[in-house]
Amino acid sequence: MGVLAAVAPALTTAAPYAVGGLGLLQYKQQGAAGKYNQAVANRNALVAEQEAAQMQKQLELDLNRFDLQFQQFQGETKTKILKSGAELSGTGLNILRSNVEQAEIEKNILEYNSKVGQARKFEEANFARIQGNIARQQARMAQLATITQTGTSLLAMKG
Repeated sequence: MGVLAAVAPALTTAAPYAVGGLGLLQYKQQGAAGKYNQAVANRNALVAEQEAAQMQKQLELDLNRFDLQFQQFQGETKTKILKSGAELSGTGLNILRSNVEQAEIEKNILEYNSKVGQARKFEEANFARIQGNIARQQARMAQLATITQTGTSLLAMKG
């Protein structure tokens, strides 16, 4: 009786345990990978939401700065009108009113652009979460396939 013949019964007995152990190990790794990928996607979503919040803060800062600059500009305009000897009526008032109207348009543009950027970031966050959920579901499907393959292999060894 050779060495191979002596080892064969031990291998036959150990094979189902090895297959089962490897299947379990693969199952756990697939689950961990799915959880990790979902965590990464959730982190990306959180970062996008934080960027949207930062855009809102930046908008508030820009609007405050714009208001200060506009007040300064209006003051300079009034001073120039009065220095020229004209009164703040007629054309002078029309200039000031036109400046106010243009300032409102500029502020609306700032707000609009900020809101569009924020909406994009929120959409990016939602998409990242969806990708995370898909990654987790793919891992679960891989786990199910591993269980099925391992079970099939074990049944084939017994049969």
